[in-house]
Amino acid sequence: MKWEDDPRRAGSAAFRGVRASEPVEHVDLAAHGERVSAGGFWVVVATFEGRLDAWRMAAVTRDTDDAVPEPEPAPGREWEGPDPGDWATSLDRATYMAGVGRIRHDIRDGEVYQVNLCRMLEASLPAPQPGPDAVALAHRLATGNPARYASRIVIPRTHAWPGAWVVSASPELYLGVDGSTVRSSPIKGTAAPGTAMLPKDEAENVMITDLIRNDLSHVARPGSVSVPEFLAEHPHPGLIHLQSTVEATLAPDFDWTPALWPALLDGTFPPGSVSGAPKSSALRIIAREEPVARGAYCGGIGWIDADARRAELAVGIRTFAWSPERGGRLSFGTGAGITWGSVAAGEWEETELKARRLIGLASTVRMTS
Repeated sequence: MKWEDDPRRAGSAAFRGVRASEPVEHVDLAAHGERVSAGGFWVVVATFEGRLDAWRMAAVTRDTDDAVPEPEPAPGREWEGPDPGDWATSLDRATYMAGVGRIRHDIRDGEVYQVNLCRMLEASLPAPQPGPDAVALAHRLATGNPARYASRIVIPRTHAWPGAWVVSASPELYLGVDGSTVRSSPIKGTAAPGTAMLPKDEAENVMITDLIRNDLSHVARPGSVSVPEFLAEHPHPGLIHLQSTVEATLAPDFDWTPALWPALLDGTFPPGSVSGAPKSSALRIIAREEPVARGAYCGGIGWIDADARRAELAVGIRTFAWSPERGGRLSFGTGAGITWGSVAAGEWEETELKARRLIGLASTVRMTS
């Protein structure tokens, strides 16, 4: 089979244990979120800036082994990514560290408690529509950086709907819904293997966990919000994260009614772990400090199965997105949570730690004669 004819590469998606294809409908979740609760299986890509796209898929299969996407080799092809030296950053080290300093001043002045400061890495990657070989990249990430919420989405752009090209190795749950239960597992706090978490790591996790408790309360039955996991260390390839989990029971007005997704997204988006607290102040400061849009990075990526009353949306971290603009660009974001206890050089190193392994996997060393 030719690469261009492989149906998985256009109009398809793969998640942990779920595969879907044949998009037949598109909705803007911000404007028509009630449509999603009516039925069907929907693939979701939400940008950090607030574009909330969902495509209803006609064909859905489930893997009984709960496998990550693309565990098998891509048929007949290897991933061909940018050269390792081709990646450019939206904020260099000095500029990023200066931004950390300004945010600490904001914290000192009482404007905010925490801000997630991010930078975008980008490299040229020409490819015909619908984009480069997403299956091959997803396979490489699944092999070299397995992640619980890994995903691969390629939706061709048509006259009827926008397109999407996303390959993610996200370890973080933004929203999980199972019947009447909704949960979120924010990750805040990062350390290299064998390195202890700092008090600053615990402080930022506590602040964001409290923010998530408030976010979920907008759709929760009174008194049902709980924190079954708090400040737990989770090992991941090349690093350790601090994770908490917040859980709630949906109030009757939102228990898979047409109001569920408009209200749930309005109350929780963008995810608190990648914005800050208070969220409104953090978003204002992010707009001041970050020169380019994040896009799918730090947004929401996943699926909603209204028929099964289940959903799984990941925070779009450890995520690659491809755009045809300027001849074809591959992007990847990395960031760190800034608090009063932050040291600018240490926050820069955290962004390097988070990016190093993934950028290495997505890059291709080309031999020259």
